[in-house]
Amino acid sequence: MVDGLGAPLAAPLFDRLALIGIGLIGSSLARVAKRKHLARTVVISDASTEVRAKAAELGLADEVAATAGEAVTGADLVILCVPVGAMDSVAQDIAPHLSVGAIVSDVGSVKSAVLAAMAKHLPKHVALIPAHPVAGTEESGPAAGFATLFVNRWCILTPPEDADAKAVKRLADFWTAAGANVEVMTPQHHDLVLSITSHLPHLIAYNIVGTAADLEAVTQSEVIKFSAGGFRDFTRIAASDPTMWRDVFLNNKEAVLETLGRFTEDLTALQRMIRNGDGDGLFNLFTRTRAIRRGIIQEGQEIAAPDFGRHRDDEG
Repeated sequence: MVDGLGAPLAAPLFDRLALIGIGLIGSSLARVAKRKHLARTVVISDASTEVRAKAAELGLADEVAATAGEAVTGADLVILCVPVGAMDSVAQDIAPHLSVGAIVSDVGSVKSAVLAAMAKHLPKHVALIPAHPVAGTEESGPAAGFATLFVNRWCILTPPEDADAKAVKRLADFWTAAGANVEVMTPQHHDLVLSITSHLPHLIAYNIVGTAADLEAVTQSEVIKFSAGGFRDFTRIAASDPTMWRDVFLNNKEAVLETLGRFTEDLTALQRMIRNGDGDGLFNLFTRTRAIRRGIIQEGQEIAAPDFGRHRDDEG
């Protein structure tokens, strides 16, 4: 099977890659880094003893370090793959151990708060370049990752205004080699865009599934028994890591509340159409939104098949 990753690089892009946090994203990065030879040495660490043991058992890296400080020592690329709420403390832990010239990045889906949290701890001799690979599944843990997770997905880099251009390019080259398409934008713009494309849909999914749970007793379990495709897809989204999403909403509060306000206004307008029997209004709205779905498919960010389980395409 062609995996979309291409052949391993003739020479690694980095000498030592340190990945802190070995969940879905961290373990997927470890796999693709090993497969494509993106770094001469891949070292991983996690706060959980059990996770480190599982990562070692799976052979995800060349080294499994007991602490984050040990992992980043001598690394020229450090990527924090921890929940957004943990970025502050992890940045503080690794700061004394970072090498001069090292690139420090992350994979969090909130960028303004992450940049502020990390910048106050990291030394001036490193290049801080936050990033967000817009890829994932509802699964978590070191066994959930796979090497092709980032293929044809976007990775958004949000460097600070004074970021070193060469460091930004090196990180962009890393993500491109991992299979991703790379875009650069400001942290503030990223947070607004992701509030509508990712954060609000998760919030709605959690709410709908929570409402269904409340109705279970009333309907004598028929909500789950007769769940249709739409509800099944909502449950897939609502099965995502609760720690990660708690931190996302707390750290992207302003953008999410702004988008949620707009959504509430549009929902009220839709409610009015239904109450007033406005068939033309409903048809026009559904036609316009259907075109958005087709545009996503045309961009290669989804397939037309109703694969609610989102089968992954490799086991590597």
